[in-house]
Amino acid sequence: MNIFVTGACGYKGSVLVPKLLAQGHKVLGIDLMWFGNHLDEHENLTLIKGDIRDPQSYSLDGIDIVIHLASIANDPCGDLDPLSTWETSCLATERLADKAARANVKQFIYASSASVYGLKDDDQITEDLPLVPISVYNQSKMVTERVVLSYQNQMIVQIIRPATVCGLSPRMRLDVVVNLLTMQALTRNKITVLGGSQLRPNIHIEDITDLYCFLIEHPEIKGIYNAGLENQSVQEIAELIQHHTGCSIEVKPSNDPRSYRLNSDKLASVGFKPKYTVEYAIKQLITAYEAGQLDDSEQWYNVSWMRGLLKRQTSRL
Repeated sequence: MNIFVTGACGYKGSVLVPKLLAQGHKVLGIDLMWFGNHLDEHENLTLIKGDIRDPQSYSLDGIDIVIHLASIANDPCGDLDPLSTWETSCLATERLADKAARANVKQFIYASSASVYGLKDDDQITEDLPLVPISVYNQSKMVTERVVLSYQNQMIVQIIRPATVCGLSPRMRLDVVVNLLTMQALTRNKITVLGGSQLRPNIHIEDITDLYCFLIEHPEIKGIYNAGLENQSVQEIAELIQHHTGCSIEVKPSNDPRSYRLNSDKLASVGFKPKYTVEYAIKQLITAYEAGQLDDSEQWYNVSWMRGLLKRQTSRL
């Protein structure tokens, strides 16, 4: 298959693309490369350093499948530049989906977010619940889902709402809860927990990237699916990290009300169940850090790195 991957050099893309290549696919990737390019060269990989918002920067001629990962990731980053967040999520996706339909792309896989549900009191968050997003990032993801679904009569549309992703990637992220707290334990020997009772659904990066590969092989699976494995409180995650590192835990008040238990039974019903645990991610990160393969670089914190990029861009004007 010829596969177009947006956000190919991102946290998930840097794990997904090598899997696609190993399975014999040809990959055309696009990424702004704000956080660098950590993909190895490969005869079946072509990378474009470009902006997905510019439809002239890429061609979908001969492409069979689009896997759309690109976005301004997470709530704080979305709030840094709301206009760019909306342009990247919605406007760019509408152009991408329209271009895909015109190029006779067979399959469109969209990486949404479980955060589109907003604040919920329900014991189980299932795909049929109403969406009440509470941030620019959440809102843009919700609207983009509807944009993508409007093309479901022209190509196969598969939308995934992942839990928070954790685990090791060549393009690391240390601003997601499991990775963040593990790095705090490793570098400070202390974890700072804000609140602690909030439930956080998680999925390992190996699982979410395996899921995209699974969808390629199962075009009969259509529609929207939650994707998570474990629902744990922040305090429980911290205590698990403490068990493996011996760090201390400091609890402080939190003004973050987000807490939800993601239900992924629908995904299990079509034959996919995640298998890598939060504990596996923690042990993996500890091993990589102790081997010198992981550091606490500012570039792995999206909002901090993006704030610096925006300042540098402004200073050039």
